[in-house]
Amino acid sequence: MKKSYPVEFVYQLASLILAVIFVHALYVAWIRPQADTILADQAARMQLDTDYVQERSIFVILRDFEQEACLILMLWAMAIMIYKGVAAMREQRLLRLDLVPVSEGTRILPEDAREYARQIQSLPESEQRRLLPRSLLSALHRFRATRNIQDVSTTAHGICEAESERLDSELSMVRYIAWAIPSIGFIGTVRGIGEALGQAHQAVEGNIAGVTRSLGVAFNSTFAALLISIVLMFLLHQLQLQQDRLVQDTETYLDQHLIHHLQVH
Repeated sequence: MKKSYPVEFVYQLASLILAVIFVHALYVAWIRPQADTILADQAARMQLDTDYVQERSIFVILRDFEQEACLILMLWAMAIMIYKGVAAMREQRLLRLDLVPVSEGTRILPEDAREYARQIQSLPESEQRRLLPRSLLSALHRFRATRNIQDVSTTAHGICEAESERLDSELSMVRYIAWAIPSIGFIGTVRGIGEALGQAHQAVEGNIAGVTRSLGVAFNSTFAALLISIVLMFLLHQLQLQQDRLVQDTETYLDQHLIHHLQVH
């Protein structure tokens, strides 16, 4: 498993850089210019018509720096989850293979364990590092060494439990991002309210344009951050469900295709 970590680290770093470049370019070239145009048009209409009601625009909602940061983090988290999801799908493909070719009624004796292990060891090294081949190899080696079926079952299921804990711990970065996004939104809320309070004297004099604009920053940042967080948490739970199913299906595979066929004598 050690060889996969540098690749994953490079992938995460590259995806973060690409997310920053893409989102910032999108803001500079499209979102902020559109938002400025809409705000200027709304300000002009308000001067001409005192009864004019401003319409909410997605460009205005997303124009501030906090929303930009939230979008960058969302894309980064989604890239990480795509990597994890593809890895889980590759693991699932192995469950469709008959890695232990044993027909119904055939028994595997301790003396046969080495031959079955060789068939699994003939797989490419990248596939041998996956959960199912590792579990099967450990179980066969354990069976050959101890000749105890209960010990084999404990070993195989222990590897699955350890893999489940590893998969869960590797999602800690995504969970942190899902927590950080609403926090960034609240930072925008505090910033907007602070700016509005700083312009309170203008509101007393009758000019409320600056105050309403600052309050718009506060509410828009919170709205965008919470919406992004909801989407991200949904995707995270779907990924966790996929990983949990992978571990459960692997345990079922071990029981039906290996442990069920073991026999000491």
